[in-house]
Amino acid sequence: MPRARKPRAGSMQFWPRVRARQSYARIRTWPTGKEAKPLGFAGYKAGMTHLLIEDNSVNSLSKGADIFCPVTVIECPPLKAFSIRFYKNTQDGLKLVSESPASHLDKEIERKIIKSKKKGKETVDERANDIASGAKLHKPHELSHSTDFDFLRLLCHTQPKLTGIGKSKPEIFEVAIGGDKEQQMAYAKEKLGNEISISEVFKEGQMIDTHSLTRGKGFQGPMKRFGIQLRHHKSEKSRRNPGTLGSWRAQGQIMWRVAHAGKMGYHLRTEYNKWIMKIGNKAEEINPKGGFVNYGVVKNPYVLLKGSVSGAQKRMIRLIDSIRAKRSISEPPPITYISTESKQGN
Repeated sequence: MPRARKPRAGSMQFWPRVRARQSYARIRTWPTGKEAKPLGFAGYKAGMTHLLIEDNSVNSLSKGADIFCPVTVIECPPLKAFSIRFYKNTQDGLKLVSESPASHLDKEIERKIIKSKKKGKETVDERANDIASGAKLHKPHELSHSTDFDFLRLLCHTQPKLTGIGKSKPEIFEVAIGGDKEQQMAYAKEKLGNEISISEVFKEGQMIDTHSLTRGKGFQGPMKRFGIQLRHHKSEKSRRNPGTLGSWRAQGQIMWRVAHAGKMGYHLRTEYNKWIMKIGNKAEEINPKGGFVNYGVVKNPYVLLKGSVSGAQKRMIRLIDSIRAKRSISEPPPITYISTESKQGN
């Protein structure tokens, strides 16, 4: 009987299959917003649980009934804005015009950057006003002396010391702000040196995108890495290798499409249109008995996202406004039950 054939299972969508450079994701494209508020946030993945929600979809066959819904719990301690970065659009791309750090920085930030010991004569507000008005600044780095800017971003850091994950070294990243540059300037000056909470950025029922790093799986063979078929039992060579390495005409050259063994996982991935089911401040509502496996107990505000999110526990997940939302902010479904049963035995 002939053997059934099927196309190759290895996806060509994600190439090159290389490990990420750092332990948290970077945002390449930011959405736009009319309101002067941050367009992104960050939190730490705690684990998963499940809800019973009342189906409020208009066209659903189970409308009004309680349905099962798996969710991912992301703990979101407040971010802290410690610097304003001014950018200019040039024919060579974006150029950093200037930067205005806060006058006081947390001591944990010194674990990540080298803090300057020199104290400027002018305050941060005066320096930011000078940049906005077009005055020239003396900068130690070799950048353009033009202080006219097109937009600005907040340089923020996380506060893992507030969580129970066992680290105090923060992550540093930029956060875009919505609105025009006057609104951005007013908001940035207000938040510089202060905390930003998750409830200021997102709302319940909103669609967002997640940027995270997948779990690292180490060195794996081509069957697990690409999903190729197990070869026939009468095959002369290993049954778990690809059947051919390519054309015999190009001897010594192996195409990149050939499924080979290599390191798998720890890749940067973006997941679009994740539904925010709940934003809460009372951690006891979602903490399971004994805490989340490999994480512990949630102590800060949290977000419940429908479905799974790539990444391991304790890994930072970046959340941004949906860049291609399927729908606008809808009414979040009423939650009738949140599972707090122990996950330790699973």
